[in-house]
Amino acid sequence: MRKITLSLAVSLDGYFAGPNGELDWHLVDEEVHRHHNERIKPMGGFLHGRVVHQLMDGYWPTADEDPSATETEREFAAIYRDMPKIVYSRTLKPGPADWNTTIVPEVVPEEIRALKEQPGGDLGVGGAELAAEFRRHDLIDEYWLYVTPVILGRGRPLFPESDATTHLRLAGTHTFGNGVVLLRYERAKA
Repeated sequence: MRKITLSLAVSLDGYFAGPNGELDWHLVDEEVHRHHNERIKPMGGFLHGRVVHQLMDGYWPTADEDPSATETEREFAAIYRDMPKIVYSRTLKPGPADWNTTIVPEVVPEEIRALKEQPGGDLGVGGAELAAEFRRHDLIDEYWLYVTPVILGRGRPLFPESDATTHLRLAGTHTFGNGVVLLRYERAKA
């Protein structure tokens, strides 16, 4: 069965973005970018919210045509463009869209569980708001948190308040040369 993984950068004090959505504190150097490319190559698809979709769609589908793009960025652009994407949005028009994308209006847990049963690579959920909805329905199997060595002091918390407790077990760690630390957690077995 495929897994649903959440993969996000987070500040040491638990924010995924600054108070106005700033992401300029993320440390994605060549080593981290190569890691992400290797991690997503075998995946079966991306499950994004509208904000992440529009952020990604604004550059990556044609980034490999940018003469200043690095080889790693060109590789990522090709992976991203070809990967099937489902975007959850109540404001975008439902149905097929550009870049191998399908827009759906809401998260239906039974449909997500059926996706997990299909053959193929794991599915990556992107965006903190969508992740909160997936977490609310207990749909996330693994958390890949890239802890960035910065304390923002305020911002948008990765995990909003919730009455649900999710027990996890550490499945792996990796320290990158720039100080980013990957903490990979799996849902603990009952």
